[in-house]
Amino acid sequence: MEAKKGAGKKGSGKADWALNHIQKLYRLETQLKDKTVEVRYITRQEKSVPLLSQLHMWLMKSAQQVLPKTKLGEAIQYCLNQWKKPERYTLDGLLRIDNNRAERGIKPFVIGRKNWLFSQTATGANASAVLYSIIETAKANDLNVFEYVMTCLDELSQPDVNIEQLLPWQFAKR
Repeated sequence: MEAKKGAGKKGSGKADWALNHIQKLYRLETQLKDKTVEVRYITRQEKSVPLLSQLHMWLMKSAQQVLPKTKLGEAIQYCLNQWKKPERYTLDGLLRIDNNRAERGIKPFVIGRKNWLFSQTATGANASAVLYSIIETAKANDLNVFEYVMTCLDELSQPDVNIEQLLPWQFAKR
C-alpha cells in the first residue's frame, strides 16, 4: 500500500495491478478454506501457480521500468528477493498463503517485550516463555485459557497427575 501511495498517479496503475493479482490469490484461498488438503493442493497447482507465475513475470518486467529508489521500486525488489517464500505454500495443501496466524500469536510478546527487559533472572524469563507458550498453544487448540490454566493448577496439586493429559492438544480431546 505504501508503494501505491508513493507511486503517484502515473505509477499507481502498476501497484493496482499487483495488488489486484494478490487479491485473486487470497480470494482463491478463501474458496479453498474448507476443502481437503488434496483439493487445496490440486487447485493451487491449477490456479495459484499460474497466477504466481504471471505475478513473477510482472515483477521482473516492472523491475526494469520502475526507478529502484521509489517505494514501488523497493517493493518490487523486495518481492523478487523473497520470491521463493510466496511460492512455497503451493507445494503443500496444509500450508497457508501467509503467516498472519503466527504474527497474531506473537503480537502480545512484541507489545510486552519492554516489560520483559526487567526479568530479574534467566529462570524467570524462561518461566515466562514457557507460560506464554502454553497459553498460545491453548488458544491454538480453541481452549478457554483461564479455565484451562485453572484446571491444570488444580490437577497439578494432586498426587500422581498425568502431565501428558494436561497438554493443550490432549486436553482438547477430553
